[in-house]
Amino acid sequence: MYERTTRNIAVSVAPRFMAEESSPRHGRFFWAYTVEIANQGDTPVQLMARYWNITDSDGRVQEVRGPGVIGEQPVIEPGGVFRYTSGCPLSTPDGLMVGAYEMVDADGRSFEVAIPAFPLDSPHARRSLH
Repeated sequence: MYERTTRNIAVSVAPRFMAEESSPRHGRFFWAYTVEIANQGDTPVQLMARYWNITDSDGRVQEVRGPGVIGEQPVIEPGGVFRYTSGCPLSTPDGLMVGAYEMVDADGRSFEVAIPAFPLDSPHARRSLH
């Protein structure tokens, strides 16, 4: 699990390689990741948008932006938690994801919440010691 807290919003991510969704022979590798967003503050927040920076092991970068997550723009009450699972395909056996959520507080002020960097590792990646 990878965790980061910004302005009393704790984000944790648990990635997992999905062998049954992958086809290494055809250059398709797929990961699922479960995100938990916990509001540790004392006012509600709403998740408005997401940004992902996805880098594969060849150094190719893909940026993904969009409203909400999984079709939702959830309001997270104080002490509340929102969880969702999504996925990421790559053409290489490993990579890295990092990102941010755009949140709005109860007064309508927008702020950014960091999503921790996390690896996309598969058993097909070449490992080397430096």
